[in-house]
Amino acid sequence: MHPILNSRRRLAVYVLAWALTSLLLVAAVGRSTPLAATALFLPTGVLYAFISLSSWYVCRAFPVDERTRLTTVVLVHLVVAVVASAIWIALGSAWAFGIDMLVPAAEAVSFYAQQRAFLFVVGVLLFSLAVVFHYLLITVDASREAETRALELSLLAREAELKALRAQIDPHFIFNSLHSISALTSADPAAARRMCLLLADFLRDTLRLGSTSRISLADEFALAERFLAIEQVRLGPRLQVSRDTDPEAIECLVPPLVLQPLVENAVVHGVSQLVEGGTIRMAAARDGASVMITLENPCDPDRPRTRGVGLGLELLKRRLATQFGAYDAVRAEERSGRFRVEVRIPIAIA
Repeated sequence: MHPILNSRRRLAVYVLAWALTSLLLVAAVGRSTPLAATALFLPTGVLYAFISLSSWYVCRAFPVDERTRLTTVVLVHLVVAVVASAIWIALGSAWAFGIDMLVPAAEAVSFYAQQRAFLFVVGVLLFSLAVVFHYLLITVDASREAETRALELSLLAREAELKALRAQIDPHFIFNSLHSISALTSADPAAARRMCLLLADFLRDTLRLGSTSRISLADEFALAERFLAIEQVRLGPRLQVSRDTDPEAIECLVPPLVLQPLVENAVVHGVSQLVEGGTIRMAAARDGASVMITLENPCDPDRPRTRGVGLGLELLKRRLATQFGAYDAVRAEERSGRFRVEVRIPIAIA
């Protein structure tokens, strides 16, 4: 549909602009007979506004691009402008005849005949201005549509990347959990069975909460503690857990499984590597417009070093960067045999 006819606001502005143009025409040629000029040119000027709307369809048929020669475009619009102006003059003559029938003293036909050549040239120029206006309108609308499509594609790409990252994270901790169960099947079958039940509960909660875009921080901590309970079956008293959460932070919403790679790294690369074990400390607090999640665990300073921050932390960094645009949302450091990770997430309240 025509972009001006499709919008009441655009149509009102367009008609008003043509009405003002018609009044300027009245002022230019109707100084001696202002009433007759107004009766003639104001209605026919508004009528010509709607005739000029046809230029949009010609502009769409002959776009200004590398596929269409400029001379062809100019020639086509010139011919259409001449035809449109001729139609306008003919309709104006009919309108002048009607005025004389109603008010013979107005002599509208005689007055209009004197201005016919001038009006024809003005009609061609006004139609040409309408052509330029419609080309600009087409360009603006195309630019907006391109921006909208680019935004939609960006959102779809971001959503696809998030799903891919979560799909990578999920098998990562499942494989480690199954590895832990495998290690217990021969050494302690009862503990392995208990671990299987805990893992089943954990996976059920993960499927239930992981399908949503955000969960409360309380639910996220509950998932992390359930995973740690599974690992405590294998490590026994060597694994201790402490938690310190701000009541204001606990109701904040966070992406699901944010803590999972952190607690998994703390167990696999931290506590389980120490003979005496250690304590994993988890904390959360509000910090301005963000919630700060902190996890700290002991580690062996003489352990073999791996490149980077590990798969789990790297995926978490990419996930938060994709979802929030926060490229420094995850910070990790090791000092004096303690490994500390800080995660900052924009606040959303349940």
